[in-house]
Amino acid sequence: MKRKTNQMGDGSFIDAAIIAIRDLAQPKVSEVNPVPNHVRIDGKTCLITGANSGLGKAVATELARRGANMILACRPGHTRTCDEIKKLSGSENVEMMEVDLSDLQSVHRLCDGLSNRNIKIDIAVLNAGLAPKKAIKTPQGYETMFAVHFLSNRIMIDRWLKDGVVCPSSQAGKTPRIIFVSSEAHRSSHTIDFDRLGEFTDYGFKDGFKYYGISKLVLCMFATELSRRLNTEGKTEVAVHSMCPGGVATNLSRETPSILKPIVNPLLRHFFQSPEEAIGPVIYLCCAEEAGTNTGIYLHLMQRKSVSPTALDEENGTKLWEASEPLVANSRE
Repeated sequence: MKRKTNQMGDGSFIDAAIIAIRDLAQPKVSEVNPVPNHVRIDGKTCLITGANSGLGKAVATELARRGANMILACRPGHTRTCDEIKKLSGSENVEMMEVDLSDLQSVHRLCDGLSNRNIKIDIAVLNAGLAPKKAIKTPQGYETMFAVHFLSNRIMIDRWLKDGVVCPSSQAGKTPRIIFVSSEAHRSSHTIDFDRLGEFTDYGFKDGFKYYGISKLVLCMFATELSRRLNTEGKTEVAVHSMCPGGVATNLSRETPSILKPIVNPLLRHFFQSPEEAIGPVIYLCCAEEAGTNTGIYLHLMQRKSVSPTALDEENGTKLWEASEPLVANSRE
């Protein structure tokens, strides 16, 4: 009998850690250069989800240092993060807006707050993510990774475009940017059952990273389709990009069984990038001139790639869009 091999997105935390270490160890030729420290984005309004720790906090600090007006969209209970980022960046233009992306009512409250204050977002970094060790049901009955990695993002962008929080423009320097922090785990062999999109699926620790990979596949598929729909006739009116930072020593191991943490945590610190080392591709997509005049860039580390064929397929993108429309329409219920 032929032995089944693991695919990206399958397996355990250990499998994912080995893949991430391998990616960092392999020599790569960078196809994009880091954005020089002197490049500024003064006056740009930037919103980042999941800015209370790890990559999100490091990105928020760097964008604030470069002159952005930062909005930290974080789960309740992280009020000190705002002051920490002000201190680290040397900027006072940092504020916190609370949101729980696993609760769609909370997502709508955030959107209401932005709209009521007539805020215009120039750069959105949709960074928040998680990898629970077992399936968790959200208040609306969705699996948490599906809600946080995809559905909440789809709802926010839908609202922002309708409310005028994000204003498409092909005028140089005024094109808004939307950056999705995804993962190479989206290169999964799994297909998406569009007829059952959003249905809760129970799973345990063994299958957690399988469903993590599936949720990131859906995210990359959405980013690709969003870029297609917002940019027609060869004009970029909303620059939509996605990226994978590679292995980052952040909260990746928080759901690891306690017995493994004494082994896993030192490995993360030794082999993985720190959040400050991993921000390069995000800063490029937020600040580089090219990333504001083009759309559909995908970066892994600092290397330009294409998303997986499954995520790139236009028919899949259309099916995802149509299958998720009723979920967006019913999200206020």
